[in-house]
Amino acid sequence: MPEENLQALPIGSIPPLGEVPNAMRAYVIRAERFGEPTTSFQEEIIPTWEVGPGEVLVQVMAVGVNFNGVWAGLGEPVNVMRYTKLDSHVAGSDASGVVWAVGPGAQGVEVGDEVVLHCNHLLRPGASDDQLIWGYETSHGSFGQFTKVQAQQCLPKPKDLSWEEAASYGLTCYTAHRMLVDKARVQPGEDVLVWGGAGGLGVFAVQLTKALGGRAIAVVSSDEKAELAMKLGAYGTIDRREFSELQYRDGMTPEENKAHLGAVKAFGKRIWKILGERKGPDVVFEHVGKATFRASVFLAAPHGRIVICGATTGYDLSFDVRHLWMKRKRIIGSHFANAESCRRANRLIMQHTIRPVMTRLFPWEELPLAHQLMYENKLHGTVACLVGSPEPGLKNMSEVRAAQEG
Repeated sequence: MPEENLQALPIGSIPPLGEVPNAMRAYVIRAERFGEPTTSFQEEIIPTWEVGPGEVLVQVMAVGVNFNGVWAGLGEPVNVMRYTKLDSHVAGSDASGVVWAVGPGAQGVEVGDEVVLHCNHLLRPGASDDQLIWGYETSHGSFGQFTKVQAQQCLPKPKDLSWEEAASYGLTCYTAHRMLVDKARVQPGEDVLVWGGAGGLGVFAVQLTKALGGRAIAVVSSDEKAELAMKLGAYGTIDRREFSELQYRDGMTPEENKAHLGAVKAFGKRIWKILGERKGPDVVFEHVGKATFRASVFLAAPHGRIVICGATTGYDLSFDVRHLWMKRKRIIGSHFANAESCRRANRLIMQHTIRPVMTRLFPWEELPLAHQLMYENKLHGTVACLVGSPEPGLKNMSEVRAAQEG
């Protein structure tokens, strides 16, 4: 059937279990409209994904919003279509939903399973840990009525969470868990500096640090965010607005550089005051990049670790390497998580050791706006959008059917 003749169900309408329509609604990114999210994300009707060996089709109930969707729409720092070799891209690396179809050889899942999805798309399942990020480095992400994933990406949905809460945490929670538990190996009694302590990654870094027996210092940019971080278990907070010259910028004059270094040192003294001793953090939780990395290397305690998973302010990092070798510090790279790490992190959610921090819910038609607000740094915590779930607060398929019939 020509694509212009495709028919799709309205958002919030769900076919009988296992019945797969030939078309679906999705937000599609195309190279000719790369730009800010309200431009790059456009709803289209496209053919429903066909599942292959080891794959499953999931009816999407809700999706999470992450910065990689912003990057995909901008076409920067890379054009995601270089990975996929296609002329269109459906982003989205977080979702909750119901398994709707199972491909040949897919193990561990059945039609009707209620799941959350992790975004580790293995290049060679069972052969190596080499991965792509589903919904960023693959074209069939979660921002549609259906999504296609490998069976190993399906994890049990926590029964006490709504669809939107369950969709909100995966990428950020699993990334933070990998960084602090598997990579930095935070030990009881250690101190962790968390940049963006009330952001999507930061809210989990704060909770995980406390769960590991450490003390988290959350760097925030408002009183509201400081309050949230403290409620989540932060030992203390620092409002970065008090240190106007803290962020590193390219091309600083000698006078600006002097002011910057002064701000970094003053920031370090604030850490001492919070901790009650003259020491820096044992671990610095980094994902900001250029603006903060120079400070991170300086501020970390001797033998400290700087663990980094991204660089939202820039990838070309500058720092004084003497602080690295003379104080025996380490820089540790971390990229999302493997499937086992995702399973362990998801169990912490199911056991209520850590919790999702969904601060805002958007309807389907405002998914581009949600990304736009994230791009403009006007959101904190984690954010979700409804897709198949017809209303907020529903927790399982029985409640969805009852809402549809009522």
